[in-house]
Amino acid sequence: MKWKARRKSKNVDDRRGRSTGGKIAAGGGVIAVLFLVIQFFTDGDISAITNQLQDQLPASTEERELTPEEKELGDFTATVLADTEDVWHEVFAAHNTHYREPGMVLFSDAVRADCGGAFSASCPFYCPAHEKLYMDLRFFNELQTRFGAEGGDFAMAYVIAHEVGHHIQTLLGTSRKTRQLQQEINETEANRLSVALELQADYYAGVWAHHNNEYLERGDIMEAMSAASAVGDDAIQKRTSGRVVPDAFTHGTSEQRMSWFQKGFNPEIERKEILFQKY
Repeated sequence: MKWKARRKSKNVDDRRGRSTGGKIAAGGGVIAVLFLVIQFFTDGDISAITNQLQDQLPASTEERELTPEEKELGDFTATVLADTEDVWHEVFAAHNTHYREPGMVLFSDAVRADCGGAFSASCPFYCPAHEKLYMDLRFFNELQTRFGAEGGDFAMAYVIAHEVGHHIQTLLGTSRKTRQLQQEINETEANRLSVALELQADYYAGVWAHHNNEYLERGDIMEAMSAASAVGDDAIQKRTSGRVVPDAFTHGTSEQRMSWFQKGFNPEIERKEILFQKY
């Protein structure tokens, strides 16, 4: 992705130099793995999990200078976030509505999230209460080493764009309406609605990539597709338990995640989702 010497978002809070004094102790590693499996790219209410870990987060912090590589990675994520701002301001304006920009927090090891709690899992998440994305950038090493995704900076851009997709769902009321419906149905049906939310966020990531096409390089879309495939429910279940349980899906299969990203990216593919469906 062509990103250097371009505008960076001012909505980034880089806390990586203010790390807590290590990983969460007393079983935090097990909980972190479960969090990764269950909550990949989530926009849901994470307080039930994070509150369990609140007391386990070390009170002390360690400050250190970021490495040149870490600083460059921070610049990249700030540029991608700026790209999402430019694209969604334009798209929202075309539909006669205003886009409110989210914040993004970069952290290492653990973070005390504004929406409650703290945890050591490295997966990204979105906090709807305060409209912020939380990113441990070392998560992208996990994508390659643990989940088998291809390397490349656009895999990271896809993840950021997906989380911004959850922010759009918050702005349009989609998330709130879905959570209300989930309270009225059984777990299996509620999971299907969660899958719909996640696939729509993948779709929004594809829409962003389509509008940002002038900055894409050869291989970027394949990197995004590889990342989407790696975090499909079926792929994660096979890797962690050796079996696939469709009723337990909350994010969609690898094929679905790739397909919905393509629907957003490729204007030749029929778009079945209504982009600006307000509730």
